[in-house]
Amino acid sequence: MVVLPDIRQRGGGLGADAESRLEEGQGLARAIGIEVVEAFILPIRTVRPATLFGEGQVERIAVACNQSDAELVIVDGALSAIQQRNLEEKLKRKVIDRTGLILEIFGERAATAEGRLQVELAHLDYQAGRLVRSWTHLERQRGGFGFLGGPGETQIEADRRLIRNRMARLRRELEQVRRTRGLHRERRQRAPWPVIALVGYTNAGKSTLFNRLTGADVMAEDLLFATLDPTMRAIRLPGVEKAILSDTVGFISDLPTQLVAAFRATLEEVTAADVIVHVRDVANLASADQKAEVEQILADLGVIGEAGSTIPIVEAWNKWDLLTPEEQAMRQDLIAAKIAEVPVVPISALTGAGVETLLDKLGEMLTGSAQTLELTVPLSDGQRLAWLHAHGDIISENQVDIAEIGPAMRIKVRLTPRELGRFTSL
Repeated sequence: MVVLPDIRQRGGGLGADAESRLEEGQGLARAIGIEVVEAFILPIRTVRPATLFGEGQVERIAVACNQSDAELVIVDGALSAIQQRNLEEKLKRKVIDRTGLILEIFGERAATAEGRLQVELAHLDYQAGRLVRSWTHLERQRGGFGFLGGPGETQIEADRRLIRNRMARLRRELEQVRRTRGLHRERRQRAPWPVIALVGYTNAGKSTLFNRLTGADVMAEDLLFATLDPTMRAIRLPGVEKAILSDTVGFISDLPTQLVAAFRATLEEVTAADVIVHVRDVANLASADQKAEVEQILADLGVIGEAGSTIPIVEAWNKWDLLTPEEQAMRQDLIAAKIAEVPVVPISALTGAGVETLLDKLGEMLTGSAQTLELTVPLSDGQRLAWLHAHGDIISENQVDIAEIGPAMRIKVRLTPRELGRFTSL
Protein backbone atom coordinates (compact mmCIF):
# COMPACT_ATOMS: atom_id res chain seq x y z
CA MET A 1 0.00 0.00 0.00
CA VAL A 2 1.32 3.46 -0.93
CA VAL A 3 0.26 6.36 1.31
CA LEU A 4 1.18 9.94 0.32
CA PRO A 5 1.20 12.43 3.22
CA ASP A 6 0.13 15.85 1.86
CA ILE A 7 1.44 18.19 4.57
CA ARG A 8 -0.49 21.46 4.48
CA GLN A 9 1.17 23.45 7.23
CA ARG A 10 1.76 27.17 6.67
CA GLY A 11 -0.38 27.15 3.54
CA GLY A 12 1.93 24.66 1.82
CA GLY A 13 1.11 21.20 0.52
CA LEU A 14 1.37 19.41 -2.79
CA GLY A 15 -1.91 20.76 -4.18
CA ALA A 16 -2.56 19.73 -7.77
CA ASP A 17 0.79 17.87 -7.89
CA ALA A 18 -0.38 15.32 -5.30
CA GLU A 19 -1.91 12.94 -7.90
CA SER A 20 1.24 12.85 -10.07
CA ARG A 21 3.39 12.47 -6.95
CA LEU A 22 1.22 9.52 -5.84
CA GLU A 23 1.61 7.93 -9.28
CA GLU A 24 5.39 8.39 -8.98
CA GLY A 25 5.33 6.69 -5.56
CA GLN A 26 3.54 3.71 -7.08
CA GLY A 27 6.09 3.69 -9.92
CA LEU A 28 8.92 3.51 -7.38
CA ALA A 29 7.22 0.55 -5.70
CA ARG A 30 6.69 -1.26 -9.02
CA ALA A 31 10.35 -0.64 -9.91
CA ILE A 32 11.39 -3.38 -7.46
CA GLY A 33 8.52 -5.73 -8.19
CA ILE A 34 6.15 -4.67 -5.41
CA GLU A 35 2.48 -5.18 -6.26
CA VAL A 36 0.54 -2.06 -5.27
CA VAL A 37 -2.95 -3.08 -4.07
CA GLU A 38 -4.04 0.39 -2.98
CA ALA A 39 -2.73 3.97 -2.99
CA PHE A 40 -4.22 7.14 -1.56
CA ILE A 41 -3.40 10.67 -0.36
CA LEU A 42 -3.84 11.71 3.28
CA PRO A 43 -3.90 15.48 3.96
CA ILE A 44 -1.98 16.43 7.11
CA ARG A 45 -2.61 19.75 8.84
CA THR A 46 -0.71 18.94 12.04
CA VAL A 47 2.34 16.69 11.94
CA ARG A 48 2.29 14.24 14.87
CA PRO A 49 5.86 13.68 16.17
CA ALA A 50 5.00 10.09 17.18
CA THR A 51 3.28 8.81 14.02
CA LEU A 52 3.21 11.68 11.44
CA PHE A 53 -0.49 10.89 10.81
CA GLY A 54 -3.37 11.56 13.20
CA GLU A 55 -5.01 8.73 15.17
CA GLY A 56 -8.00 8.52 12.81
CA GLN A 57 -5.71 8.40 9.75
CA VAL A 58 -3.59 5.62 11.25
CA GLU A 59 -6.82 3.70 11.88
CA ARG A 60 -7.89 4.26 8.27
CA ILE A 61 -4.55 2.90 7.00
CA ALA A 62 -4.91 -0.15 9.29
CA VAL A 63 -8.45 -0.89 8.04
CA ALA A 64 -7.37 -0.46 4.39
CA CYS A 65 -4.42 -2.83 4.98
CA ASN A 66 -6.70 -5.48 6.45
CA GLN A 67 -9.24 -5.16 3.63
CA SER A 68 -6.64 -5.42 0.85
CA ASP A 69 -4.25 -7.84 2.62
CA ALA A 70 -1.36 -5.38 2.18
CA GLU A 71 1.84 -6.71 3.74
CA LEU A 72 3.92 -3.55 3.36
CA VAL A 73 3.06 0.14 3.85
CA ILE A 74 5.11 2.65 1.87
CA VAL A 75 4.86 6.22 3.17
CA ASP A 76 5.85 8.46 0.24
CA GLY A 77 7.56 11.01 2.48
CA ALA A 78 10.16 11.21 5.23
CA LEU A 79 9.64 9.28 8.48
CA SER A 80 11.78 9.57 11.59
CA ALA A 81 12.97 6.35 13.23
CA ILE A 82 10.40 6.78 16.03
CA GLN A 83 7.52 7.42 13.59
CA GLN A 84 8.49 4.34 11.59
CA ARG A 85 8.63 2.13 14.71
CA ASN A 86 5.34 3.44 16.11
CA LEU A 87 3.51 2.98 12.78
CA GLU A 88 4.80 -0.60 12.53
CA GLU A 89 3.53 -1.32 16.05
CA LYS A 90 0.10 0.16 15.35
CA LEU A 91 -0.32 -1.30 11.84
CA LYS A 92 1.33 -4.67 12.65
CA ARG A 93 3.10 -4.43 9.30
CA LYS A 94 6.46 -3.46 7.86
CA VAL A 95 6.60 0.30 7.12
CA ILE A 96 9.21 2.07 4.95
CA ASP A 97 9.47 5.68 3.80
CA ARG A 98 10.44 7.21 0.44
CA THR A 99 14.15 7.23 1.32
CA GLY A 100 14.11 3.57 2.32
CA LEU A 101 12.26 2.64 -0.89
CA ILE A 102 14.69 4.51 -3.17
CA LEU A 103 17.63 2.93 -1.33
CA GLU A 104 16.08 -0.51 -1.94
CA ILE A 105 15.82 0.24 -5.68
CA PHE A 106 19.39 1.51 -5.85
CA GLY A 107 20.62 -1.51 -3.90
CA GLU A 108 18.96 -3.88 -6.38
CA ARG A 109 20.08 -2.03 -9.53
CA ALA A 110 23.68 -0.94 -8.83
CA ALA A 111 25.87 -2.99 -11.17
CA THR A 112 29.37 -1.51 -10.91
CA ALA A 113 31.71 -1.67 -7.92
CA GLU A 114 31.38 2.09 -7.50
CA GLY A 115 27.60 1.94 -7.62
CA ARG A 116 27.53 -0.78 -4.95
CA LEU A 117 29.90 1.21 -2.73
CA GLN A 118 27.73 4.32 -3.04
CA VAL A 119 24.54 2.43 -2.26
CA GLU A 120 26.07 0.67 0.77
CA LEU A 121 27.33 4.00 2.13
CA ALA A 122 23.90 5.57 1.69
CA HIS A 123 22.24 2.54 3.34
CA LEU A 124 24.56 2.70 6.36
CA ASP A 125 24.03 6.45 6.71
CA TYR A 126 20.27 5.83 6.69
CA GLN A 127 20.45 2.89 9.11
CA ALA A 128 22.75 4.60 11.62
CA GLY A 129 19.88 6.71 12.96
CA ARG A 130 17.51 3.73 13.05
CA LEU A 131 19.56 1.26 15.11
CA VAL A 132 17.32 1.81 18.12
CA ARG A 133 14.60 -0.15 16.28
CA SER A 134 16.79 -3.22 15.80
CA TRP A 135 18.27 -3.50 19.26
CA THR A 136 15.50 -2.67 21.75
CA HIS A 137 16.00 -6.11 23.32
CA LEU A 138 19.69 -5.41 24.02
CA GLU A 139 19.61 -1.95 25.52
CA ARG A 140 21.03 -2.97 28.90
CA GLN A 141 24.78 -2.55 29.24
CA ARG A 142 26.86 -5.70 29.37
CA GLY A 143 29.94 -5.48 31.61
CA GLY A 144 32.28 -7.38 33.87
CA PHE A 145 32.22 -7.77 37.65
CA GLY A 146 33.87 -5.54 40.24
CA PHE A 147 36.70 -3.27 39.20
CA LEU A 148 37.93 -5.48 36.34
CA GLY A 149 35.10 -5.26 33.84
CA GLY A 150 33.92 -1.65 33.87
CA PRO A 151 30.49 -0.64 32.59
CA GLY A 152 30.94 -2.22 29.16
CA GLU A 153 29.64 -1.06 25.79
CA THR A 154 25.97 -1.28 24.90
CA GLN A 155 25.04 -3.31 21.84
CA ILE A 156 23.79 -0.11 20.15
CA GLU A 157 27.09 1.66 20.78
CA ALA A 158 29.04 -1.33 19.45
CA ASP A 159 26.91 -1.43 16.33
CA ARG A 160 27.20 2.33 15.81
CA ARG A 161 30.97 2.06 16.10
CA LEU A 162 31.03 -0.79 13.55
CA ILE A 163 28.85 1.23 11.17
CA ARG A 164 31.03 4.34 11.60
CA ASN A 165 34.18 2.32 10.87
CA ARG A 166 32.59 0.69 7.81
CA MET A 167 31.37 4.06 6.52
CA ALA A 168 34.85 5.58 6.96
CA ARG A 169 36.32 2.71 4.91
CA LEU A 170 33.66 3.09 2.20
CA ARG A 171 34.34 6.83 1.99
CA ARG A 172 38.05 6.16 1.50
CA GLU A 173 37.29 3.62 -1.24
CA LEU A 174 34.88 6.02 -2.93
CA GLU A 175 37.46 8.80 -2.77
CA GLN A 176 39.86 6.49 -4.59
CA VAL A 177 37.17 5.76 -7.20
CA ARG A 178 36.53 9.49 -7.54
CA ARG A 179 40.24 10.16 -8.09
CA THR A 180 40.39 7.40 -10.71
CA ARG A 181 37.31 8.83 -12.43
CA GLY A 182 38.94 12.27 -12.34
CA LEU A 183 42.07 10.88 -14.03
CA HIS A 184 39.93 9.22 -16.70
CA ARG A 185 38.12 12.52 -17.22
CA GLU A 186 41.41 14.40 -17.57
CA ARG A 187 42.60 11.83 -20.08
CA ARG A 188 39.36 12.26 -22.05
CA GLN A 189 39.76 16.04 -21.97
CA ARG A 190 43.24 15.68 -23.43
CA ALA A 191 41.78 13.38 -26.06
CA PRO A 192 40.11 15.12 -28.97
CA TRP A 193 36.56 13.83 -28.61
CA PRO A 194 33.76 16.00 -27.28
CA VAL A 195 31.50 14.57 -24.54
CA ILE A 196 27.68 14.70 -24.69
CA ALA A 197 25.84 13.94 -21.43
CA LEU A 198 22.21 12.79 -21.33
CA VAL A 199 20.40 14.09 -18.24
CA GLY A 200 16.75 14.10 -17.25
CA TYR A 201 14.13 12.99 -14.79
CA THR A 202 13.97 9.27 -14.10
CA ASN A 203 12.02 7.32 -16.76
CA ALA A 204 12.17 10.23 -19.25
CA GLY A 205 13.68 7.90 -21.91
CA LYS A 206 17.42 8.62 -21.63
CA SER A 207 18.52 4.99 -21.95
CA THR A 208 16.15 4.33 -24.86
CA LEU A 209 17.66 7.35 -26.67
CA PHE A 210 21.17 6.21 -25.70
CA ASN A 211 20.53 2.76 -27.17
CA ARG A 212 19.08 4.23 -30.37
CA LEU A 213 22.06 6.56 -30.89
CA THR A 214 24.78 4.04 -30.02
CA GLY A 215 23.30 0.64 -30.83
CA ALA A 216 24.09 -0.34 -27.23
CA ASP A 217 21.99 -2.61 -25.06
CA VAL A 218 21.68 -0.59 -21.86
CA MET A 219 18.72 -1.59 -19.66
CA ALA A 220 15.83 0.58 -20.84
CA GLU A 221 12.46 -0.23 -19.32
CA ASP A 222 9.36 1.66 -18.26
CA LEU A 223 10.69 1.73 -14.71
CA LEU A 224 11.97 4.46 -12.42
CA PHE A 225 15.75 4.27 -12.00
CA ALA A 226 16.36 1.66 -14.69
CA THR A 227 19.86 3.18 -15.08
CA LEU A 228 22.12 3.74 -12.09
CA ASP A 229 25.66 3.40 -13.41
CA PRO A 230 26.99 5.82 -16.04
CA THR A 231 27.59 4.25 -19.45
CA MET A 232 29.66 5.72 -22.28
CA ARG A 233 29.79 4.94 -25.98
CA ALA A 234 31.25 6.57 -29.08
CA ILE A 235 28.91 8.04 -31.73
CA ARG A 236 29.31 9.93 -35.02
CA LEU A 237 27.72 13.32 -35.61
CA PRO A 238 27.46 15.58 -38.67
CA GLY A 239 30.82 17.41 -38.84
CA VAL A 240 32.17 15.47 -35.83
CA GLU A 241 34.02 12.26 -36.57
CA LYS A 242 33.69 10.91 -33.03
CA ALA A 243 31.92 12.03 -29.85
CA ILE A 244 31.42 10.31 -26.48
CA LEU A 245 27.81 9.91 -25.35
CA SER A 246 27.25 9.45 -21.61
CA ASP A 247 24.05 8.06 -20.04
CA THR A 248 23.53 9.17 -16.42
CA VAL A 249 21.34 8.29 -13.43
CA GLY A 250 17.86 9.79 -13.57
CA PHE A 251 16.92 12.65 -11.23
CA ILE A 252 13.89 12.58 -8.94
CA SER A 253 12.21 14.98 -6.55
CA ASP A 254 13.14 14.60 -2.87
CA LEU A 255 16.14 12.40 -3.66
CA PRO A 256 17.42 11.20 -0.26
CA THR A 257 20.23 13.44 0.96
CA GLN A 258 22.39 10.36 1.55
CA LEU A 259 22.15 9.55 -2.15
CA VAL A 260 22.74 13.10 -3.38
CA ALA A 261 26.11 13.00 -1.62
CA ALA A 262 26.88 9.39 -2.55
CA PHE A 263 26.12 9.82 -6.26
CA ARG A 264 27.96 13.12 -6.62
CA ALA A 265 30.85 11.32 -8.34
CA THR A 266 28.45 9.78 -10.86
CA LEU A 267 26.89 13.14 -11.66
CA GLU A 268 30.30 14.83 -11.91
CA GLU A 269 30.50 13.35 -15.42
CA VAL A 270 27.92 15.96 -16.43
CA THR A 271 30.18 18.84 -15.36
CA ALA A 272 32.86 17.72 -17.83
CA ALA A 273 30.48 17.53 -20.83
CA ASP A 274 30.76 19.75 -23.92
CA VAL A 275 26.99 19.61 -24.50
CA ILE A 276 24.16 18.47 -22.23
CA VAL A 277 21.03 16.86 -23.71
CA HIS A 278 18.13 17.33 -21.27
CA VAL A 279 15.71 14.51 -22.14
CA ARG A 280 12.16 15.45 -21.11
CA ASP A 281 9.03 13.30 -21.05
CA VAL A 282 6.60 15.80 -22.61
CA ALA A 283 3.72 13.32 -22.39
CA ASN A 284 3.92 13.47 -18.58
CA LEU A 285 1.56 15.97 -16.94
CA ALA A 286 4.29 16.85 -14.42
CA SER A 287 6.85 17.60 -17.17
CA ALA A 288 7.34 21.25 -16.07
CA ASP A 289 7.93 20.23 -12.43
CA GLN A 290 10.35 17.54 -13.55
CA LYS A 291 12.28 20.11 -15.60
CA ALA A 292 12.55 22.40 -12.56
CA GLU A 293 13.86 19.47 -10.49
CA VAL A 294 16.54 18.60 -13.06
CA GLU A 295 17.62 22.24 -13.39
CA GLN A 296 17.89 22.54 -9.60
CA ILE A 297 20.27 19.56 -9.47
CA LEU A 298 22.29 20.97 -12.39
CA ALA A 299 22.50 24.26 -10.47
CA ASP A 300 23.70 22.35 -7.37
CA LEU A 301 26.44 20.80 -9.54
CA GLY A 302 27.47 24.26 -10.75
CA VAL A 303 26.41 23.60 -14.37
CA ILE A 304 23.78 26.34 -14.25
CA GLY A 305 24.87 29.59 -12.55
CA GLU A 306 23.29 32.98 -12.08
CA ALA A 307 24.38 34.00 -15.57
CA GLY A 308 22.81 30.87 -17.10
CA SER A 309 24.31 27.54 -18.13
CA THR A 310 28.08 27.26 -18.38
CA ILE A 311 27.66 24.28 -20.75
CA PRO A 312 25.42 24.42 -23.87
CA ILE A 313 22.11 22.59 -23.29
CA VAL A 314 19.59 21.24 -25.79
CA GLU A 315 16.19 19.90 -24.72
CA ALA A 316 15.02 16.67 -26.35
CA TRP A 317 11.23 16.59 -25.95
CA ASN A 318 10.80 12.82 -25.84
CA LYS A 319 7.63 10.66 -26.18
CA TRP A 320 6.34 13.12 -28.80
CA ASP A 321 4.49 10.21 -30.43
CA LEU A 322 2.28 9.85 -27.32
CA LEU A 323 0.81 13.35 -27.77
CA THR A 324 -2.38 14.00 -29.73
CA PRO A 325 -2.05 16.06 -32.95
CA GLU A 326 -3.63 19.02 -31.09
CA GLU A 327 -1.07 18.74 -28.25
CA GLN A 328 1.77 18.47 -30.76
CA ALA A 329 0.55 21.61 -32.59
CA MET A 330 0.31 23.50 -29.29
CA ARG A 331 3.84 22.56 -28.30
CA GLN A 332 5.18 23.34 -31.79
CA ASP A 333 3.81 26.86 -31.33
CA LEU A 334 5.75 27.10 -28.05
CA ILE A 335 8.95 25.94 -29.80
CA ALA A 336 8.39 28.45 -32.64
CA ALA A 337 7.89 31.22 -30.07
CA LYS A 338 11.24 30.19 -28.50
CA ILE A 339 9.58 29.98 -25.11
CA ALA A 340 12.55 27.91 -23.84
CA GLU A 341 15.92 29.57 -23.21
CA VAL A 342 17.63 26.63 -24.96
CA PRO A 343 17.17 24.87 -28.33
CA VAL A 344 14.32 22.31 -28.37
CA VAL A 345 14.03 19.20 -30.59
CA PRO A 346 10.84 17.03 -30.44
CA ILE A 347 11.77 13.34 -30.65
CA SER A 348 10.55 9.82 -30.02
CA ALA A 349 13.45 7.71 -28.78
CA LEU A 350 11.27 4.62 -29.24
CA THR A 351 10.37 5.14 -32.93
CA GLY A 352 13.40 7.23 -33.90
CA ALA A 353 11.33 10.23 -35.08
CA GLY A 354 13.27 13.48 -34.78
CA VAL A 355 16.51 11.76 -33.74
CA GLU A 356 18.35 12.78 -36.95
CA THR A 357 17.34 16.41 -36.30
CA LEU A 358 18.75 16.09 -32.78
CA LEU A 359 22.05 14.74 -34.15
CA ASP A 360 22.24 17.64 -36.63
CA LYS A 361 21.66 20.10 -33.79
CA LEU A 362 24.38 18.48 -31.65
CA GLY A 363 26.83 18.55 -34.55
CA GLU A 364 26.02 22.22 -35.14
CA MET A 365 26.48 23.06 -31.44
CA LEU A 366 29.84 21.29 -31.29
CA THR A 367 31.26 22.80 -34.49
CA GLY A 368 29.45 26.17 -34.62
CA SER A 369 32.16 27.93 -32.61
CA ALA A 370 35.01 26.60 -34.77
CA GLN A 371 37.44 29.19 -36.12
CA THR A 372 39.98 29.08 -38.93
CA LEU A 373 43.58 29.38 -37.76
CA GLU A 374 46.99 29.36 -39.43
CA LEU A 375 49.47 27.35 -37.40
CA THR A 376 53.18 26.72 -37.93
CA VAL A 377 54.39 23.39 -36.55
CA PRO A 378 57.99 22.07 -36.83
CA LEU A 379 58.26 18.89 -38.92
CA SER A 380 60.07 17.31 -35.97
CA ASP A 381 56.91 17.67 -33.82
CA GLY A 382 55.17 14.61 -35.23
CA GLN A 383 52.75 14.30 -32.30
CA ARG A 384 51.14 17.73 -32.81
CA LEU A 385 51.04 17.35 -36.60
CA ALA A 386 49.32 13.98 -36.28
CA TRP A 387 46.88 15.44 -33.71
CA LEU A 388 45.87 18.25 -36.08
CA HIS A 389 45.32 15.81 -38.95
CA ALA A 390 43.28 13.49 -36.73
CA HIS A 391 41.10 16.11 -35.07
CA GLY A 392 41.13 19.35 -37.03
CA ASP A 393 39.45 20.25 -40.29
CA ILE A 394 42.54 20.85 -42.50
CA ILE A 395 41.93 23.46 -45.19
CA SER A 396 45.46 23.74 -46.61
CA GLU A 397 49.08 23.01 -45.68
CA ASN A 398 52.50 23.69 -47.13
CA GLN A 399 56.09 23.10 -46.05
CA VAL A 400 58.26 26.09 -45.15
CA ASP A 401 61.79 26.71 -43.83
CA ILE A 402 62.02 29.01 -40.83
CA ALA A 403 65.42 30.07 -39.50
CA GLU A 404 64.49 29.71 -35.82
CA ILE A 405 62.83 26.30 -35.97
CA GLY A 406 63.98 24.75 -39.26
CA PRO A 407 61.66 22.79 -41.62
CA ALA A 408 58.01 23.24 -40.62
CA MET A 409 54.43 22.87 -41.86
CA ARG A 410 52.19 25.90 -42.20
CA ILE A 411 48.68 24.58 -41.73
CA LYS A 412 45.34 26.33 -42.19
CA VAL A 413 42.86 24.47 -39.98
CA ARG A 414 39.40 24.84 -38.38
CA LEU A 415 39.32 24.15 -34.63
CA THR A 416 36.76 24.72 -31.90
CA PRO A 417 37.98 26.69 -28.86
CA ARG A 418 38.05 23.44 -26.86
CA GLU A 419 40.13 21.65 -29.52
CA LEU A 420 42.50 24.63 -29.66
CA GLY A 421 42.91 24.39 -25.89
CA ARG A 422 43.73 20.70 -26.19
CA PHE A 423 46.19 21.38 -29.01
CA THR A 424 48.05 24.08 -27.07
CA SER A 425 48.29 21.76 -24.04
CA LEU A 426 50.08 19.05 -26.07
